[in-house]
Amino acid sequence: MAINFDLNDLLAFRAVAELSNFRKAAESVHLSQPAFSRRIDKLEQALGVRLVERSTRRVSLTTVGRDFERKVRELLDELDTTLLSIRGVAATRMGEVTVACVPSTVNYYLTEVLHRYHAKHPKVRVKVLDAGANEVLAAVARGEADFGINFMGAQEGELEFKPLVEERFVVACRRDHPIARLRNVKWSQLASHDLISVNRSSGNRLLLDQALAGVAVGQAGIYETLHVTTALGLVEAGLGVAAVPSMAMPRRDHPLLVSVPLVEPVVKRKVGLIKRRGRPLPASAQQLYDLFGALKGGRRGAVQA
Repeated sequence: MAINFDLNDLLAFRAVAELSNFRKAAESVHLSQPAFSRRIDKLEQALGVRLVERSTRRVSLTTVGRDFERKVRELLDELDTTLLSIRGVAATRMGEVTVACVPSTVNYYLTEVLHRYHAKHPKVRVKVLDAGANEVLAAVARGEADFGINFMGAQEGELEFKPLVEERFVVACRRDHPIARLRNVKWSQLASHDLISVNRSSGNRLLLDQALAGVAVGQAGIYETLHVTTALGLVEAGLGVAAVPSMAMPRRDHPLLVSVPLVEPVVKRKVGLIKRRGRPLPASAQQLYDLFGALKGGRRGAVQA
């Protein structure tokens, strides 16, 4: 025999059981009081029992109503859990995640993590916003990216910064360059070589200017680029040398490029994950965020933070 009631009738009954008041219960499920009363009547008629005792001042449940309310509460709680689980699985299997990152982290972190993520969630589309440090901060703060990978953000009140690795700056040069034979290079020694530097709008340039204040670094760059990756392209072409974060260097088996540690002083930067403070990530983005957090540092002068 078919039972003639639906989920909305059960939700109405739960509301009146919790609030013990028809007017408040009707408002909580966005119904007029007459329409709400009809739902309760419909449920009682379908079950063939009285669930609610009505009086001028208060609404109470009958003995059968109290027993039925426990079963309805368990049923609806289980339904809520099931729906949340289905939504979470769907979000991790399909959809889109946007990650903002400074270009120097692409080879070191991004590619390895994306391989792992795609193996687990092949249907999720990942958008990578590779931009300067300030642009990465802005993209995350404005919600244009779910989260970011940056060496700036620890001082931003609206952002949460999770350190991943700390790395030092090195001088990048060709394998046939005289610097390639040295164990380390002082910043002052760069003055005797054609130097490729990054623009003052670059986050790396700001970091270096602060760290090297009062240090005799020598001449300004012969060439100037916006991004470290572009500077490395000029180094590879034999146009000079560049001070870059160790993370930006290609792998050690690169046929043309090599790095040498910079000293006096040793300059380091801390790279981490940034996201908006107090705002949970979507399930698919959280999965990717956690993979970045689990990856250990350790190559090319980077150490786990």
